[in-house]
Amino acid sequence: MADAVAALLAKKTFAKTEPQHSSAKANSAAQATAKATPTATEKPIKPLVLEAGTGVGKTFAYLVPALLSGQQVIISTGSKNLQEQLFYKDIPALLELLQISPKVALLKGRNNYLCQLRLEQQLNGAQSLDERVLDDLLRIQLWSASTSDGDLGTIASVSEQSNALPLVASSKDSCTGKRCAHYDSCFTRKARQKTLDAKLIVVNHHLFFADWVLKDTGFAELLPDADALVFDEAHQLPDIAVSYFGQQLSLNSLTRMLERMEKLYEADFRDTPQLGELIRRLMTRLRDWGMNLTNRDLQDWRMVLADKTLASQSWQLLDEFHSLERVLLGNVGRHDDLDDYFEKWQELTGKFNHFLACDNPQAAYTVEPSKDLPLLRMAPIDVTKECQALFNADKKWVFTSATLQVNRSLAHFSKGMGLKDCDELILDSPFNYQQNALFCVPRQLGDVRSNSDYQFTRWLEICLQAINAAKGRTFILFTSHRMLEKTALALQGRCHYPMLVQGTASKQSLLKKFRQLGNAVLLGTGSFWEGVDVRGKLLSCVIIDKLPFVSPDDNLYRARANALSQRGGDPFRDISLPQAVIALKQGFGRLIRDEQDAGVLILCDNRIVNRDYGAAFLNSLPPMARTRDMARVVHFLEQIK
Repeated sequence: MADAVAALLAKKTFAKTEPQHSSAKANSAAQATAKATPTATEKPIKPLVLEAGTGVGKTFAYLVPALLSGQQVIISTGSKNLQEQLFYKDIPALLELLQISPKVALLKGRNNYLCQLRLEQQLNGAQSLDERVLDDLLRIQLWSASTSDGDLGTIASVSEQSNALPLVASSKDSCTGKRCAHYDSCFTRKARQKTLDAKLIVVNHHLFFADWVLKDTGFAELLPDADALVFDEAHQLPDIAVSYFGQQLSLNSLTRMLERMEKLYEADFRDTPQLGELIRRLMTRLRDWGMNLTNRDLQDWRMVLADKTLASQSWQLLDEFHSLERVLLGNVGRHDDLDDYFEKWQELTGKFNHFLACDNPQAAYTVEPSKDLPLLRMAPIDVTKECQALFNADKKWVFTSATLQVNRSLAHFSKGMGLKDCDELILDSPFNYQQNALFCVPRQLGDVRSNSDYQFTRWLEICLQAINAAKGRTFILFTSHRMLEKTALALQGRCHYPMLVQGTASKQSLLKKFRQLGNAVLLGTGSFWEGVDVRGKLLSCVIIDKLPFVSPDDNLYRARANALSQRGGDPFRDISLPQAVIALKQGFGRLIRDEQDAGVLILCDNRIVNRDYGAAFLNSLPPMARTRDMARVVHFLEQIK
């Protein structure tokens, strides 16, 4: 019934057919969204913002009407896992059930596809490769002859952690377009072509925004101009929008570009020694400069520019960029690859110049750690205007997730997305949380911000009590890597169940092992708070160290907080609190995944019960039974067989 209710709700967004409702909830849902169905004299359909709790059935709710509407619909997800679940499992099941066969397409970011040119280049330079990498490249070559789509995620003969995969993945930096010998068979190009006339297109949020940015700047489009767009896992959109309406420059991408130039110089431009000299000198200076940023641990880019030594080195580096640009310009026309490198180097130089100018007071400029060399990022503190231009266009928009509301209101999400005039609806989960879930904030907790020995000792006692009562089958979720590492070290030898720690293997490998073991304890930070689906008795307990407030030292938060304070706003109430509420709901969402699940959520942060703002968290969580008594927790867990 829950699936049918949600399906009728979503159908109003795509078609004008009047559904027949068979429950009070169905009637109220239909009435709440009837405004979204225009008549000949009404205005265009408003965007729909919908929180649908776990178990409501929102996936089928939007897929069924999308498939039956006859319109072109784009479904955008927040994770690759959900994207693949929709395309390979849910959509085929519905097509068989409905006995229809519209064209459906799956499109991922280009780095998910094999680049035949890069594979060829890597094999040509095989003598310099590690033996294991070469072995994987040969497996990829064998697979490439049989794959129809070139999706690297589907290759079973090579580990997802293989160092060979990044070497052959399609990338914008290395793409030569129509000049490529593999252009006609290019997997990335063919994947994009399939979307043009497909009725249902499954993408992810990053790809959607990348497409919009390309359209806005006048470059080639990735996606067709569809009739309707559905964003599942929509709670991720605000952060993703910030990254795409901002700008970033990877020092590693600069290094890779210089390495490609050096190979071209060695092969075809030895008659231009100045080119080789500039490339080698710039590679050395860029690496030294990047390592200096890493060693100084400066996260605020404005602090880098305020340091006279670092600022001077940065401007000298830009001079070297321009010198190389001039030499490349002087050789344009001699080689197609050099012409391509010149255009890309101009773009990278422009980005670096933008960061040195640092002239946008309404943005946060940060230096972020990355593999090898750091990443420079500029993030606007407010993207509502950009979102208004995008989401208020003349088409149908649906934003849905299990975690959008804060204190029973969707206003925080709608406002952040620039949705001034939209329909909003909250559909609560049909699960019996009062009976199947217990929420505990243990007594005798110290101040979580104190980092005292007492607090940590109490924390370990609670973890061990719960783990033993649950016979493993526990997630421990952290708000910081430092606390995770400290806890993992302290639990060694004291936890008598298999312990899986984030960072020791890939996320998917850890989850696979957790399911296989059946009695494991998994310790994780941010990436394990959402997008993780462990059903049944394999997971009976989720322990969270503290409320997931953003760090006050976070550069983007500080920039937003300062701007909001200047307008008379309250940064804690308007920024920090809503973000923490949604993050906590995501953490809890790992526990109860279907109507048969049962388990305990333990939060070791008493601010939720002794601070006024705690009510916002409690009102946003499902209606679980509550306790502060660990003895009741132990008894509850022991009953889950």
